[in-house]
Amino acid sequence: MGMSVTISAATEQDAEQIFRLQYLCFQSEAALYGNYRIDPLVQSLDSVRREVATDCVFVARLGDEVVGSVHGRTTEDGAAGIGKLCVHPRFQGHGIGARLLRAAETALSEQRGATTFRLHAGHRSEGNLRLYRRFGYQAVGRSTGADGVEMIVLEKRAGAYAATA
Repeated sequence: MGMSVTISAATEQDAEQIFRLQYLCFQSEAALYGNYRIDPLVQSLDSVRREVATDCVFVARLGDEVVGSVHGRTTEDGAAGIGKLCVHPRFQGHGIGARLLRAAETALSEQRGATTFRLHAGHRSEGNLRLYRRFGYQAVGRSTGADGVEMIVLEKRAGAYAATA
């Protein structure tokens, strides 16, 4: 390959690649729950375009190819919701997800004033839960998504960076 993966803010031109990447990456989550109506699989391209235009969206690139993405949005209570973290299956296990998560946390805290980070992970998604715990997130509750999937709600204070991440 010879190229390195770079992390940057998403642009309008990235929306279609993010849309396709989410669809590819979240197939395994859908299979885990036997539910192919989870949000990243039913989200429209126009909705992804709106998120890129208004929210905090980062991508991982290898050359011109988007190989990872993450979405963040500051909520009314000062928290920042982070979600739709995904890395192309052929690039998983190389720290790209961790780099994307760190980029989102930094931008949401420094540029959007987030005081707490909040995310949701499916209760069976052990790999995702392991990553979030490594980053210092702690379970604070459970919820059920609009798609019926049981989610674990995790939070951490902004600035609380885990030493191992």
